[in-house]
Amino acid sequence: EVQLQASGGGLVQAGGSLRLSCAASGFTFDDYAIGWFRQAPGMEREGVSYISLSDGYTDYADSVKGRFTIPSDYAKNTVYLQMSSLKPEDTAVYYCAAGKITMKYGYGIDYWGKGTQVTVSS
Repeated sequence: EVQLQASGGGLVQAGGSLRLSCAASGFTFDDYAIGWFRQAPGMEREGVSYISLSDGYTDYADSVKGRFTIPSDYAKNTVYLQMSSLKPEDTAVYYCAAGKITMKYGYGIDYWGKGTQVTVSS
């Protein structure tokens, strides 16, 4: 059974940091890309960051470049979203997904995990 377990959300003050985890199981980790997406209330879901686990290629939305990184731990089949210099506009439910790196263009997603809430207070 394929599972993507996102965790690590919480409440943090603006300027603070938070690390989200996406633990994957049930599929060959290296064959996939993992993406982080977020959805704020009343807003469409948007892509935040992506990593191709076969070659380490990463990409970021302009809104998070320089503030977020997407490290991975192959031994733990886990991808992280390290978030720093958080802003209130980063408040959203964050989801991880597995599929092809084309997910950054809106397609090629095979699996979704459940979301984790991130709230940034001003």
